[in-house]
Amino acid sequence: MRYALIVLIVLAVFMTGCAHNSARTPSVEPLTLSSPRHSDPPSMPEGQKPPEEKNKTPGLSNEELDTLYAEAKAGTVHVADPIEPFNRVMYHFNDKFYFWVLKPVTKGYKYVAPAGLRIAVRNFFDNLIMPVRLVNCVLQGKFHSAGTEVARFVINTTAGMLGFADPADNYPQLKTKDEDLGQTLGAYGIGNGFYIVWPLVGPSTLRDTVGLTGDLFLNPVAYVRPVGAAIGIAAYQRVNTTSFHIGDYESLKESAIDPYSAFRDAYIQNRAKKVRE
Repeated sequence: MRYALIVLIVLAVFMTGCAHNSARTPSVEPLTLSSPRHSDPPSMPEGQKPPEEKNKTPGLSNEELDTLYAEAKAGTVHVADPIEPFNRVMYHFNDKFYFWVLKPVTKGYKYVAPAGLRIAVRNFFDNLIMPVRLVNCVLQGKFHSAGTEVARFVINTTAGMLGFADPADNYPQLKTKDEDLGQTLGAYGIGNGFYIVWPLVGPSTLRDTVGLTGDLFLNPVAYVRPVGAAIGIAAYQRVNTTSFHIGDYESLKESAIDPYSAFRDAYIQNRAKKVRE
């Protein structure tokens, strides 16, 4: 039972689908502590990010979400959805959780936590889950990318003070991409199966659910004891990640006739794109 609680909470770390991503959740966002990007960005309308953060936050930008939704409407996205009634209930549950719990907590956290702190925390967790990306790079035969992951980890863990800074970002040849077991299974030719919306976790598929479970064993947070500490760490990571995305979820939801279908199609299209890459 205790292990099941860790599974549920840590899975949420990898997914961006509930209020953004992720995923979960999960994507990379490097930054150097000495960079001027560590100063608090100027006040901007909610949902709009300053230029220096647009390409550094996990998940998809509003423009990318709009593009994916347009492609989905054009008929380029297809996924079985045999449990749609259940999925719609879970979608509405996650929607209420976002507006009633996650967003208010995140806005409060963003108000008291300076941008530099939040970016440093983001960097730390990105560095921490390097094993997930490394193993899946190897499984996909992307050995150059695997070497890049190792190099970034060594540089950021040492010169970057345990990953809170990202000096490796100063080297263009050390850029990395998100890799997870769901993408690995897709690269092996395994299809999505059917679409699933998990409570708190968000959009997924049968294939990606298996992948998330496998990636869990490579995430150091899953091994933290006591269980309450692991839950707290994962919850804090979720809030910190969401602090860079307030407004993204609302933008797509407001522009969609049927938000459930929009998020489903955007998620599937994004995952297909990641598998192709």
